[in-house]
Amino acid sequence: MICAARRSVLIAAAVAGVLLAAALPAHAEEKTSWQFDFAGQAASGAISVKPTATYSKDAGYGFEEAPDGKVVSGAGDATADGALVAAKPFYFSAAVPEGNYKVTAVLGDPDAASDTTIKAELRRLMIEHVHTDAGKYQTVSFVVNVRRPDIPGGGEVKLKAPRETTAEAWDWDDKLTLEFNNAHPALASLSIEKVDVPTIYLLGDSTMCDQPAEPWCSWGQMLPVFFKPDIAVANHAESGETIADSNSRGRFKKILAQIKPGDYFITQFGHNDMKERGADASEKYKADLTEWVKQIKAKGATPIVVTPMNRHTFRDGKVYNSLADYPDKVREVAKEQDCTLIDLNDMSATLYDALGEEGSNQLFEHETDAGKHDGTHHSPYGAYELASCILQGIRQNVPDLARHIRDDVPAFDPAHPNPASEKAFDVPPSPKHTNVVPLGS
Repeated sequence: MICAARRSVLIAAAVAGVLLAAALPAHAEEKTSWQFDFAGQAASGAISVKPTATYSKDAGYGFEEAPDGKVVSGAGDATADGALVAAKPFYFSAAVPEGNYKVTAVLGDPDAASDTTIKAELRRLMIEHVHTDAGKYQTVSFVVNVRRPDIPGGGEVKLKAPRETTAEAWDWDDKLTLEFNNAHPALASLSIEKVDVPTIYLLGDSTMCDQPAEPWCSWGQMLPVFFKPDIAVANHAESGETIADSNSRGRFKKILAQIKPGDYFITQFGHNDMKERGADASEKYKADLTEWVKQIKAKGATPIVVTPMNRHTFRDGKVYNSLADYPDKVREVAKEQDCTLIDLNDMSATLYDALGEEGSNQLFEHETDAGKHDGTHHSPYGAYELASCILQGIRQNVPDLARHIRDDVPAFDPAHPNPASEKAFDVPPSPKHTNVVPLGS
């Protein structure tokens, strides 16, 4: 028997898909919802997925590789009818068009306690540690942005090969990929539905982008977990880039072609821009950022400019700014263009100082291919804390966006960071690992 919680999720998704399809003219009809069952007892309209079903283009769904798990059947009552349970993380993908998708998952194991964390695409944190007791299920929902290189109106984003075409391909391919992680992930069913919700567009460098492998991480890929399933985060940031690079590769052009009234544009550059030569380099940076703000406003969306966070640079036991006048240029743009500022440069100094020169090392990832110290890129813990800083900046400065923050997310004070060793930070590492330092420094 299909459990009540899972049946309601699958039926609601199926009905929504039928209504949406019926509203479209025949020539424009496209699939807008998908339902998958992993316990072998699929409701009408749902696809029963076996553990051996690896992804194929023909099927349009499947596991990226067969999971190390099994289907556990329940006792046949309404609360425990089965799930796919695994001994280690696994990936499931479904082919979908570009857009925003509400994903609803029923998690739980009929025979044992389960612990599941969900990430999407390239390690974007969506659901943080759901625990269920034996025989219990929990339904969770979140919104994932899926994108392609094509730019509406013509052209395409010039992907950085081979990085974006290999290690980062999941951010640009024709499918939505979900990672089910933690000590005992258990998945009973899954529904995917295309939705029209506000979008937060992110554009920046390696400290903001979706880093593809452990131990590197950025605040942009931690940000989605803090929001309700009524808004999307579309992270267009890329390692090693400047504002000029994002212009030349068409990243800003793609965002501008899609952004609409009610959306948000959050941008943070500076780490690579400051390396540009020329006496007027920072003024050119300011001029380009100013132009972005103007164009976003003209689209009816909300621009939010972020000062670049500090590197792990200490002098006499205190953080000092190694980014020259670039943080000040961002502050000037915010004041002159009357747009929202999140001063991450200031908040990160408070955060690092709170932990001290040695203690703040845990915010960074110093394991490099050459054994060198990397004081620019962050560990998952560091990325989580910086995302918390951004969230606090949103609470204080962008009330319309702040209403989308989950009700159970507490306020954050960078002077009192979450302990890395306690349950305040409980994000398990993803399977993919590298010792190659991200581009940029």
